[in-house]
Amino acid sequence: MAALGNRSHVAVGQWRLGDPDVLVVPDAGYDAPRIAHLLADMPVEVLGRLRSDRVMRKLVQVPWICPPQGGGEFVFGRPETWGEATVVTLTDTDRYGTATATAWDRLHPRLTRRAAWGNHEGPLPIIEGTVIRLAVAKLPSAGVNRPVWLWWSRTGAEPEDVDRCWQAFLRRFGVEHTFRLHKQTLGWTRPRLRDSDAADRSTWLVLAAHAQLRLARPLTRDLRRPWERPAEPNGLTPARVRRGFRNPRAKTGTPASAPRPTRPGPGRPAGSENRQLAARFDVGRVLDTGESYTRPAHHKVGTKPRRTR
Repeated sequence: MAALGNRSHVAVGQWRLGDPDVLVVPDAGYDAPRIAHLLADMPVEVLGRLRSDRVMRKLVQVPWICPPQGGGEFVFGRPETWGEATVVTLTDTDRYGTATATAWDRLHPRLTRRAAWGNHEGPLPIIEGTVIRLAVAKLPSAGVNRPVWLWWSRTGAEPEDVDRCWQAFLRRFGVEHTFRLHKQTLGWTRPRLRDSDAADRSTWLVLAAHAQLRLARPLTRDLRRPWERPAEPNGLTPARVRRGFRNPRAKTGTPASAPRPTRPGPGRPAGSENRQLAARFDVGRVLDTGESYTRPAHHKVGTKPRRTR
């Protein structure tokens, strides 16, 4: 998940009274209403993408007449059920043409006692929010132009709030590509570290390498693949800079002294056991009954399950 938006540059741990709420934009696989319900007591706004076949419920005008879960249905695939929109904005963009954002206020999903709500005590909550439909005139890839449905955990949206939400969602793709570069190219998740401090140091090393790739844009050549388009020297992505990074690295000085030739140590003799076992930490699992989880006897270190036959 990423905190985006022009009002959301402050992390949750650094939030102070009087600061704007933090906008959290999860991936499409997350349940945005569920996250908003769990974070209801925090200064957090949740913005998530919904499937195009979802069905929402409208505001209950007369609770003693309408069903408990809400009024009429709001079917994404049936425009006749939408009704009058609350906010409509038009924005001219360079890559997508005219972007039309249509918002409907105070819509909520119909919850059932399954999945994450299976063990919910008491009546199921009504989580109201704002549904935003984003439609653009064209796509840069000339693909199928389909609208994007978003759900925002706040109500009473103004035109500037609607524009901020869909623009923050589009900015999430840049963050996802950065995570992909850190994991696949720079090996962020490759080390198997058991210490949290070592994981923090490894993360800072990955960030330092990413910063070097950003700074080396004007120093390297564009060694592009045959299917890639040419790019300006100051517009190369970090992955394309990495292909030619070995050339400027050889010409760049370093404050470290020259390495001394040496040989690796003999290591542990073959066939001997490792007597320096790695430290293991309790994950703190708690059962539904409130009791702490304990490993079964046959799962503990030094024991093996007995064969029954």
